[in-house]
Amino acid sequence: MTLLHDAELSAAFDHAALAYDRLVSVNPGYHAHLRRSARRLRPPRGGAGLRLLDLGCGTGASTAALLAAAPRAEIVAVDASAGMLERAAAKAWPSSVSFVHAPVERLGEAGVTGPFDGVFAAYLFRNLTEPDRALGLVRSLLAPGGRIGVHEYALGGRPVDHAVWTAVCKGVVLPAARLAGDADLYRHLWRSVVEFDTAPAFGDRLRRAGFGSVRVLPMPGWQTGIAHTFVGSRAAGSGDAR
Repeated sequence: MTLLHDAELSAAFDHAALAYDRLVSVNPGYHAHLRRSARRLRPPRGGAGLRLLDLGCGTGASTAALLAAAPRAEIVAVDASAGMLERAAAKAWPSSVSFVHAPVERLGEAGVTGPFDGVFAAYLFRNLTEPDRALGLVRSLLAPGGRIGVHEYALGGRPVDHAVWTAVCKGVVLPAARLAGDADLYRHLWRSVVEFDTAPAFGDRLRRAGFGSVRVLPMPGWQTGIAHTFVGSRAAGSGDAR
């Protein structure tokens, strides 16, 4: 099986949207880890006066995590999958949260423009055809001094990290996905992690994209070496056009 990309991947997420929340709920720590990564953005004052972008919001789990970390912020949540976005928007949200259907590459056409004080992206960049181009776009959307937070399955580089990830996917995730009729998407999930950057390599990718103060922070528990938070910032006074 080859990896899914672009419209094909969005269609697979559309199909999986109804069962997605049930499937991720079998992952111990899934929501707690998202909240941990959102807190690592360190939004001040509960987010008062801040404008934040949740890029690749899916069914809204990352949006909820960002809202918990910054309950007073304005949050714009974006996803390329109409099915996932419909599930997210149907949940109860304060008026400060809005949802936009758009792929990363077409945010401007959908009316999503900067500056943002922070960008949060969960499980996104390994699914993009051009992750470096997307990182450049994110940087251009950030206000000077703004921060990026990426929550991602990115293996730590040890053989045991690969072994644990594969065992969990083949022993738990893929059997559950087959029952839901979404095996192709979750096979893509397994392979996309194995074939994408290790955690140190993605940290380097952020630095090459022009982000400063980059830190690579592991998750606790069984996902140590598998899931990480990546944080960085756009230098104050940086002059990219928006």
